[in-house]
Formats: sequence, structure tokens, C-alpha cells
Amino acid sequence: MRKAILALLLAASVTPALAQEKTFELKLSHWVPASHPLQKALEDWGAAVEKESGGTIKSKVYPAQQLGKAFDHYDMARDGIADVTYVNPGYQPGRFPIIGAGELPFLMSDAKGGSMALDAWYRKYAEKEMKDVKFCLAFIHSPSSFHSRLKKVMVPDDVKGMKVRPAHATMATFITQLGGTNVQSSAPEVRDIIERGVADAVTFPWGSLVLFGIDKVTKYHMDAPLYVTTFAFVMNKDKYNQMSDRQKKAIDDNCNTEAAGRVGEPWGKFEDAGIDKVKAEEGHEVYKLTPEQTALWKKASEPLVKTWGEGVKKTGVDPDAAMAELRAALTKYNALAQ
Repeated sequence: MRKAILALLLAASVTPALAQEKTFELKLSHWVPASHPLQKALEDWGAAVEKESGGTIKSKVYPAQQLGKAFDHYDMARDGIADVTYVNPGYQPGRFPIIGAGELPFLMSDAKGGSMALDAWYRKYAEKEMKDVKFCLAFIHSPSSFHSRLKKVMVPDDVKGMKVRPAHATMATFITQLGGTNVQSSAPEVRDIIERGVADAVTFPWGSLVLFGIDKVTKYHMDAPLYVTTFAFVMNKDKYNQMSDRQKKAIDDNCNTEAAGRVGEPWGKFEDAGIDKVKAEEGHEVYKLTPEQTALWKKASEPLVKTWGEGVKKTGVDPDAAMAELRAALTKYNALAQ
């Protein structure tokens, strides 16, 4: 009898804690093919959260725009169409001006360090700029450049008159400043628009160039760290707020700067490996810039910093201070381009 009463008392003390923990199955959405390294990154993220939540937060990854278009992924997380989404802030010009600092030319040199630096720097700004969602982490891919079907792009003047699909809003502004015309499309649509002659060139990372088949419709490739693209994982706020403290901790422990490095590093290696793949293909010309040509590109990109700063001022943030902070973070993580 005494044992039975003791068992009931123990059960009573445990039950309220367990009752608070609903089981969740999160929808993790992205818009690249399932063969892209981002698929594994999100699967690994979900597995880590499941383990740390004691199995109460499970997840399923939905690749290739299954739940919505690439451009809509921020709003999909905000509206609960998906629970965690992969966002390219530069797909929506003017909406996320602060994080656009990471897209400025010749700024970052390394995917892992750049991802950690961007994430550590952006956290305080995300509370303002991405307030509709729970910001999880920010990251980048490896430094990337121009790929063209008709001619080599050697100096800034070569862009004049070209139709270019830019990687993001910052590159779009750069193309316009250089006298080119922007052709907007999401990454999965790039091969088609180049094949049909709607675009002459694209700014794109190397491994993804091969993955999306864009190497089949381009010939000339600039091997220079012209730019990176900033990305983020964001989460639906309501779903997060429904969770217990233990479950929130499982999310938070995988929404930090270390996690950003874990996402950025393998993707960076995947993109870097693409350079040798393209070089090995017949009929492709991969070329480097001379120091003089690089200097011309850096000079031509200076107005971009001013344009970025003007956009940031409108949010009430001091762009000079923000840029100094970003450069300090890049120095700390050994990812500042020389």
C-alpha cells in the first residue's frame, strides 16, 4: 500500500512537466533541389533539435519550392505556411537593407568564418529588421562571381549593355550602376533564362552552377571573390511561443553563431569544389583577374557602399558604425577579404 501511494505521488510530480510539452512536427522549407547541401544542413538541424528536445520536436524538410516560391519564404515563416524557412533577403530589394552589408563586393573571404561573423554581427539588427519572425541564424556561401555565355567579363565596362541575372539586390544595383540590365529570377530558373537568351550572364556560386545545370549554358567564368550572398533561417513566432522552456532551449541551442558555422562550412566546401568541376569540362574558360583589373572592380563598387548606407540610414541605424562592427566580426573569425 505504501509503495502504491509513493508511486502515485511520484507520478503526480512528473505529470505536470510532461503535460506542458506538446509534440511538434516542424515543416522546414527551402527552395533548392534535395541534392543541394542545404537539404542535409536542414536535416542535421532538425535532428539536433529533436535530440535536444528529448524527441518532442520532430521535423520534415520540404525542398524545391514544394511549400512556396523562393521569394516568399520569409512571409511563409511569418504566416505559418512553414515553421522554419530558408531566406535570401536580397530577393526582396529594400526590405532587409541592414543584412545587405554582407553582400558588398570584396568583403568576405571564407564561407565558415564569414557565416559566423555575419551571424554574430546581425543578431542585434535582426530584432528590428526581421521582427515578424524568430530569427534563427544567418550565413553565406563561398565568394562567387560572373558566369557568361557570350564573352569574358574582365573589367566593369564589360557589363555595359549586358543582361545579367543578379544574385541579390546589391548585385542588381551594381549591374545597373555599370550600365547593364537586370533580369530577375530565382536560382532554379536561371538555366532556362540564359538558354532562351533572356539573360547573357549570371552571378552565381560554383558548385551550384553545376548543380542547377547552368554550366551547360555558360562558357566564360571569372574566378574572383566578387561577392557573397547572405541567407537566414527564420522560424514562425507563434510555433516557437507554444513550446515549453526545454523545447525553446533546444531551438535556441541550434539558432546561434556556432550553428551558423555548421551550415556555412559544408556548403562552402561544396561551392569551392565546383571550380575544378567547371575547369574539367570541355569548352569552358575559367580566368583570373590581374591586380589592375581587381582594382578597377573595387573602385567601381565604391558607390554600392554609399547606396547601402543610404538605405540603412532610413532604418535609424548608423551605417558607418554597423560596417565597422561587421569588419571587426570578420576580422575576429578570419574571414575579412584582403
